[in-house]
Amino acid sequence: MKIERIRGGVSLRRTIESGTEEQRRAVLDIIAAVRVRGDAALKEYTERFDGVKLDSLKVTEEEMKRAHAAMDAEMLEIIRQAAANIRDYHKRQKRESWWMTKEDGTILGQKVTPLDAVGLYVPGGTAAYPSSVLMNVIPAQVAGVKRIVITSPPNKDGTLPAGVLAAAYELGVTEIYKVGGAQAIAALAYGTETIRPVDKIFGPGNIYVALAKREVFGHVAIDMIAGPSEIVVLADETARPDEIAADLLSQAEHDVRASAILVTPSMKLALAVASEVERQLETLPRRDIAQAALENYGAIYVTETLEEAVDVVNELAPEHLEVMTAEPLALFGRLRHAGAMFFGRFSSEPVGDYFAGPNHVLPTNGTARFSSGLSVDEFVKKSSVIVYSETALKQHGDKIAAFARLEGLEAHARAIEVRLEKGE
Repeated sequence: MKIERIRGGVSLRRTIESGTEEQRRAVLDIIAAVRVRGDAALKEYTERFDGVKLDSLKVTEEEMKRAHAAMDAEMLEIIRQAAANIRDYHKRQKRESWWMTKEDGTILGQKVTPLDAVGLYVPGGTAAYPSSVLMNVIPAQVAGVKRIVITSPPNKDGTLPAGVLAAAYELGVTEIYKVGGAQAIAALAYGTETIRPVDKIFGPGNIYVALAKREVFGHVAIDMIAGPSEIVVLADETARPDEIAADLLSQAEHDVRASAILVTPSMKLALAVASEVERQLETLPRRDIAQAALENYGAIYVTETLEEAVDVVNELAPEHLEVMTAEPLALFGRLRHAGAMFFGRFSSEPVGDYFAGPNHVLPTNGTARFSSGLSVDEFVKKSSVIVYSETALKQHGDKIAAFARLEGLEAHARAIEVRLEKGE
């Protein structure tokens, strides 16, 4: 890894893949076809892109039961424990509707309503993502969403990954479809004969999925357009090089565009970590991916002081931040921007990915400066409630009418005055 002395001015912001014009046209064509031809288009694209000819798009209850029964008992218990931790954490985020009554009899409040239906896209390919099922489904359930739909591209044999089905079965999600790509996003947004539309779409995917989510946004809501994974480790001379290297590689192995950065005031630590990364790379199964990520988006930044290192971290605003210093929590107040913060040597980033409880769906590309990770709030909407009293309207009506006329909206003013018996 390259080592660089730095005083600030660094950024994780990278160009978000917007796709080529050819890819965007292809996505628009797919969306149009699904809107017009429904299930027939979904089956045609599934055969063309996934190599599977399906008679039915929906996963049967029998398929789910088989996948659940085939899951190793010990692994199933781990999933249950992780789910319990995630549910407990997210229950503490839940907001309730509230009301306040003023002395003049006016009632003001906010009504919190769960979304009616949400869709979760689970990527396919060689990997399965049961953790993503837990992280998306559980906050939706805590929020009170009644209909949760999962779509995922099928394997060559027409099945979905057993881990995904087992996790969904554990959570009681039964509406799952063997559909991937842009066509799945179109189906979730507009509906087909088999798949009823949802109100909001969650989950990552390839460039075609990302482009499709952008195109349907506005007709439905989406969670985010996530970029490559990121980790920044803030460490001083007390940290262990082997642990830092392992944590940097835990993100670098995700994707060739993943970012892994160490920020430290210790040149000694920087050199030791660089050496340790090379040593650990030798036996890493996904070595080629991790090495490419480190070469293009990895770095070790050395500052003069720990205070400067904190400033650099805040400028980076990473998806994941690990603090491995002599007194990590002493820096809590100064650290402002990160999707998730991990304090102390035992709080390795994978703890958050799988088991601790907080959500692992987090802002990337420096957007942690202004956005947050997935939470129960993403699965509800809020309505303002106004019950204005006659006393309050008589007291403030003239002011409201005056404000309306300031903006040139006479009808607004008259709508108030007619109730004050001043209108013509």
